[in-house]
Amino acid sequence: MTTERKDQLQNTVEQPGRRRALKTAAAVVGTAAVSAPFIRNAAAAETTTWKVQTSWPAGIGLQTFKAWCGTIKEKTGGELEFKPFAAKEVVGDFELIDGVKNGVLEAMNSFTLYWAGKLPATAFLSSYLMGLRYPHEWDMFFYSKDGLKVTREIFAKQGLYYVNRIHHGPNIIHSKKPIRTIEDFKDLKLRVPGGMIAEGFAAAGAKTTLLPGGEVFSALEKGTIEAADYTGPAVNWDLGFQQVSKFIWTGPPGLESIYQPVDLMDFVVRMDVHNKLSPKMKSWLEDEVQVYSNVHHAAIQKADLEAWGKFEKAGTQINRMPLEDLPKWQRIATPIWFKWANKDHDAARLFKMQLELMESHTLGYVTPDMYKGLKVEA
Repeated sequence: MTTERKDQLQNTVEQPGRRRALKTAAAVVGTAAVSAPFIRNAAAAETTTWKVQTSWPAGIGLQTFKAWCGTIKEKTGGELEFKPFAAKEVVGDFELIDGVKNGVLEAMNSFTLYWAGKLPATAFLSSYLMGLRYPHEWDMFFYSKDGLKVTREIFAKQGLYYVNRIHHGPNIIHSKKPIRTIEDFKDLKLRVPGGMIAEGFAAAGAKTTLLPGGEVFSALEKGTIEAADYTGPAVNWDLGFQQVSKFIWTGPPGLESIYQPVDLMDFVVRMDVHNKLSPKMKSWLEDEVQVYSNVHHAAIQKADLEAWGKFEKAGTQINRMPLEDLPKWQRIATPIWFKWANKDHDAARLFKMQLELMESHTLGYVTPDMYKGLKVEA
């Protein structure tokens, strides 16, 4: 038996589980993450390098992404390497999907909702106003229903392979004036990510504008907007939002965000690039993105918990939405759901699965009387 074979067998004994996350996010930010044993293809004489751009412009999100990318070459025994780029480093944030399709990048780690204007179905691949509320509910959709299968079919039409979803935390709103109730959104100049979320806040009276995350700080600083939705407290602190806004608005107790409680990201590869991988490497990549999702989510949550105190110390006022506003938002949200579901067949397929979950006895926060007279026809 060769020394290389002995090493591989020993590595397999020491690392029996392919699916596991690190115990803390700090481990991946400070050191190389360990997941599956490497599976280098002996026939692969050279390292294949993928240029991968994320939607993260800065902060713990970008740090965690770059640290993870830095582990790929070692984990694959030099067969595959990720060269990471921050938001806008290669292409604009809203041009990211085209950058991958056109060959400027091999893969992307984006906020899936960004593509709702081009692919209406993607509005149902991340949180939306009053929709699925917690990470495990999204996993029910992806893995207990046919969510992942259908999502891959939708992206395949674009010449892309959707590897997997990546969990992220709730989004919050920073503003220059206090927001306490739904009525306070009337005439508010508000940055939103688009899709159903934009229409929901517009229906509440806000004057919405669509901006990528990297432009939010300057827009708040210049006063071209008065408030902005963007990720959670840790990233927003690192971006300096406390310098250009004095108030934060969140959902009611137990539901930090009513419009993006799980701001899902993804890992997407150009189809021809993905097809060149060996079957073992394809399987490894899917497992590895799950590992990254766990590490990423844990890192964000840990940092968010620590960031709240920083905002309070800086004098930021944090206001929670009153529970009595929930039915008001539900009445706004429901017709918007059906409007977007009827934009095309793919959107309808995704929404029908999610509606079944929301109506199920497991979740049960949607009942047929809430959408009386509305139907999915696409």
